[in-house]
Amino acid sequence: MDRAAGGARAARSPSPRPPPGPRSRRPVIVYSHGAGSHRGDHTIMVQELASHGYVVVTVDHTYDTFTEFPDGRVLVPADFPPMFPRDFAADLRFLLECVEQLAAGRSPDVDGKTLPQGLLGALDPQRIGAFGWSKGATATALTMLADQRVRAGLGIDGPMQPTITADLDRPFMMMTADFTRAGMPDVTEFWMHLRGWRLNVQAEGAVHKPYGDDATLIPQAGKILGMTDQQIQDMIGTLDPARAVRIQQAYPLAFFDQQLRHRRGCLLDGPSPAFPEVKFIR
Repeated sequence: MDRAAGGARAARSPSPRPPPGPRSRRPVIVYSHGAGSHRGDHTIMVQELASHGYVVVTVDHTYDTFTEFPDGRVLVPADFPPMFPRDFAADLRFLLECVEQLAAGRSPDVDGKTLPQGLLGALDPQRIGAFGWSKGATATALTMLADQRVRAGLGIDGPMQPTITADLDRPFMMMTADFTRAGMPDVTEFWMHLRGWRLNVQAEGAVHKPYGDDATLIPQAGKILGMTDQQIQDMIGTLDPARAVRIQQAYPLAFFDQQLRHRRGCLLDGPSPAFPEVKFIR
């Protein structure tokens, strides 16, 4: 379990922020990575949310990524046992239990380490959101269907497989790239079962794999490795990396601010001149 803390914005403040406590309970967001991915693959989003006062809890889904346990054991991705979206969802529900323990002033840390000062009792279990990429997006939806504690969910280019046929009555936002409603019947089926607030946006030129930190990491690594511009573009699509970062920072923050903090902005109301690449799929 990884707790991300935002420091960049706090460092520019005229005075340091006090440690969080019961009087300043923080909304919580849990994150689920994709198949063969890693909990650090959407640090761009996690850091932005954390820098605005969210506590973001990320997870390594055992057997689907590299996982280090408190006793030093390291497990690598494996084909057996297979990990399905429902297994990811079970991990997320375990994280929700940990959040509730922290909110109640108890430590869930299995190895007994002292948690950071001010964390115990500082989380707000009434304001929990979730987001995930690819398989993690499907897991986010399944978690919400099984657990009312998640108030709002964000899916980043999720295939929504196996097909989801149950109704979801809480806010859900989709940021699609390759797994679109136009091309994926399972995504369309899921969309039709969203009975609460819903939104589907799509960044023109974005593709599935780099819809995360890879959007900026691949071009940097590609230059070092001697890749051509065309080879890099074939991997990351035509969306400019700097613009991809800004989109990944702005839209998730606007969504969770609106749904968990009731801060209504205009970014989610329709196309924005600040982000002409982002299309609203009605």
